[in-house]
Amino acid sequence: MEKIETLKQWVKESDNIVFFGGAGVSTESGIPDFRSVDGLYNQTYDYPPEQILSHTFFMRKPDEFYRFYHDKMLIDGAKPNAAHLKLAELEAAGKLKAVVTQNIDGLHQDAGSKNVLELHGSVLRNYCMKCHKFFDVDYIKKAPGIPTCDACGGMIKPDVVLYEEGLDMDTMDAAVNAIKNADVLIIGGTSLVVYPAAGLVDYYRGNKLVLVNKSQTGMDSRADLVIYDSIGKVFSQLEV
Repeated sequence: MEKIETLKQWVKESDNIVFFGGAGVSTESGIPDFRSVDGLYNQTYDYPPEQILSHTFFMRKPDEFYRFYHDKMLIDGAKPNAAHLKLAELEAAGKLKAVVTQNIDGLHQDAGSKNVLELHGSVLRNYCMKCHKFFDVDYIKKAPGIPTCDACGGMIKPDVVLYEEGLDMDTMDAAVNAIKNADVLIIGGTSLVVYPAAGLVDYYRGNKLVLVNKSQTGMDSRADLVIYDSIGKVFSQLEV
């Protein structure tokens, strides 16, 4: 409880908080984690998920990619949890400046967050590779097999960063800037092993680095406060 009280105090005193989150933020909404014991990486397909979710595989075997994508990446009925909702509250109160996320599910926006920096893109945005027409997630869900453009017939690609693809530099720059200027940096639900995203922590200059995760991370020794618990449980105790 003492650690929660410290976190509550830091949140109360700050009007420049940045949150940096990973898959653990969404697992509590029923979206599978890639790396946990029962996450996507431990399930059996004809190909490992790392290979399926690569640019090369998408271009070579789009039918197989979309079979996996429909099955595992488009989760119906997922709703924002306590962590998403509290972050939106903190932003509305002028305390939280940005949410930097590795997630692609759009749940932060569903909860009401406005300044969301999506490092790995979003399943909610999809574009024709030929004419660049935009398509929402419902179009992709309803499309049988490989989704194609209703204007030019080109193949549609989700606006998610696949393996072998670079991150959007404008988003990265905005994330670096937010973290660099943050008073309090709260990191939640990420094992901090995926680069370049994990390297963003290095830009934090303050002395209130908080890690909230169910298990240990390689960054624990660098944090000023470490809480091993469910992120929803921790955030539901914060006061705006």
